[in-house]
Amino acid sequence: MKRRTFIASAAASAIIAQRQVRAASKLCRIGWLTAQREASLIPFLATFREGLAELGYRDGDNLKIEYRYGDDDPSRVGPLAAELTRLPVDLLVVQGAAVPIVFGLKLSTPSIYAFSGDPVVAGLADSLSHPRGSMTGLTFMAAELNSKRLEMLRDIVPELKRVAIVANPEHPGSQIERAYSEEAAKKLGLALEFYGTGTESQLAGALATMDKDPPQAISLFSDGFAIQYRQRIIDFGLERRAPLISGWQVFAKSGAICTYGPKLSESYRRLAYYVDRVLKGTPTTQLPIERPTKFETVVNVRSAKRLGLTVPDSMLASADELIE
Repeated sequence: MKRRTFIASAAASAIIAQRQVRAASKLCRIGWLTAQREASLIPFLATFREGLAELGYRDGDNLKIEYRYGDDDPSRVGPLAAELTRLPVDLLVVQGAAVPIVFGLKLSTPSIYAFSGDPVVAGLADSLSHPRGSMTGLTFMAAELNSKRLEMLRDIVPELKRVAIVANPEHPGSQIERAYSEEAAKKLGLALEFYGTGTESQLAGALATMDKDPPQAISLFSDGFAIQYRQRIIDFGLERRAPLISGWQVFAKSGAICTYGPKLSESYRRLAYYVDRVLKGTPTTQLPIERPTKFETVVNVRSAKRLGLTVPDSMLASADELIE
């Protein structure tokens, strides 16, 4: 009897193993959709694919990724989404400003997203635990970090009194970020000047106004618009000896004196987990939206020298990366 039980158990295990092999060998097709340009996302796509590989998805073997880029034109997102669903794809991975657009299309294809805004404010979820529709994923929003960024600016800039906030008021969660900044500014004795920049003309107007009486420093809220125009804003600050701080590493690499915020490469790697769960049958409604869990500080020593500023030794010692 025991022998028959063993044989039956072994046979069952073999069947399960065979099914797992077949599932692993099945070609999974996913669509990558963004309103941005390809060049701006190359390092993040690399970590995303690494995360998929760690879970057994081999590009060109059991995985096919269809890439679609809007090239900074949000109006292209809808047609590109329709194109991907016609292929068809098993799921969509949607990035940045394309997320609320795809959500509004109410597609039946499950979607995983990487979103810089607050998904609740954007209407994508009732709460982080309860995503809406067929979409869930990751948010990069960590509004409370704006307080720490102002403290870092104060430590870098002697006798800091005036800081300009440059932000896209249409970005979901920017008002929360502004509230954290204003609360911190009161405690630090700083005067904040808020400049709403959601379009190129608004940005031009804001820079023209600031040029009349330049601030001592600039805090730039991170989003797709800020990424697109980062060099223009950072160069403006450098030329007027106003150091800029923001949340993502890419800003420091473009000349911001410092960035402190989510480690985006890790977030994009984490996207692979969501893809794996959905491909294995988990409904998006059962996958809570995640906030960042890993953070990094990047200091641009070269920009500090150009501005004649000294970054505190404690900040240099604790930084994850120094750009020299």
